[in-house]
Amino acid sequence: MPLSLPISDLTHSANPLLSAPDVLLAKGRVLESLVREIASTEILPRYLKVSRGRKADGSLFTEADLATQKRLVEVLPTLLFGAVLGEEMSEESQARLWGAGRGGLWCIDPIDGTTNFINGIPFFSVSIAWLVDYEPRLGLVYNPISGECFLAAKGAGAYLNNEPLPLRRTTRRLRDAVAGFDLKRVSPHLGDELVARPPYMSQRHFGSSALEWCFLAAGRFDVYMHVGQMLWDYAAGQLILAEAGGLACPMDGGTAQLAGPAVKRSVIAAGNPLLFAEWRTWLQSHS
Repeated sequence: MPLSLPISDLTHSANPLLSAPDVLLAKGRVLESLVREIASTEILPRYLKVSRGRKADGSLFTEADLATQKRLVEVLPTLLFGAVLGEEMSEESQARLWGAGRGGLWCIDPIDGTTNFINGIPFFSVSIAWLVDYEPRLGLVYNPISGECFLAAKGAGAYLNNEPLPLRRTTRRLRDAVAGFDLKRVSPHLGDELVARPPYMSQRHFGSSALEWCFLAAGRFDVYMHVGQMLWDYAAGQLILAEAGGLACPMDGGTAQLAGPAVKRSVIAAGNPLLFAEWRTWLQSHS
């Protein structure tokens, strides 16, 4: 069953000094150590030894999801102010936490890519974002199998295991781009256009939205699209991409503001402004 957790005392406000980029980045380094330790004790021992179930919406969860979320709920508020909104919580708890969380809120997915985890595919992640005024200030995505930890603090840049992102510069031409998206999630018309007349060089999909955002930030993807992400799928990755110099927006235009936990959001993104403009124009003209 999904966890339904009591709301912490949210009468305090996040300390404004915590918005300083160097302070946030230092907190992020501590967070990285905490997440590596939790993954080593709660996730990796259960990998390939999975006990699983289904939530009310039909999606999968495992003992590892629940155990990891429990540990994160315990430790994250000791690092930075805020209750913890988890992907494995009930919708009612998520809504209450979101409504009370303007002054500080953690948003987590204990295992993003649960189907990969269950099937022994080594591409899944822990995704964590700290929000103030519903904007991400700190974001972390960690792959326990590869040991890659993507980290960003607002105003302090983005990093992969301490190396600044991006690792490589993305192409400036869409026809040379590697695209990241899942064809099964797009409309039949757009899917037909992408298959019959792809504007990019190649396309990939790996099954963990949080890691795919980070692959874009690192320069492993050039462009990205997703037509149905939840808050915990993109809160951390979107900040990591932005701090690496990439751009993102909803498919229907507007700004890339976070939506509440009950809202599925479509997004297009790219590693640089020129490529972003070309990718967005193509998608809008073929949707």
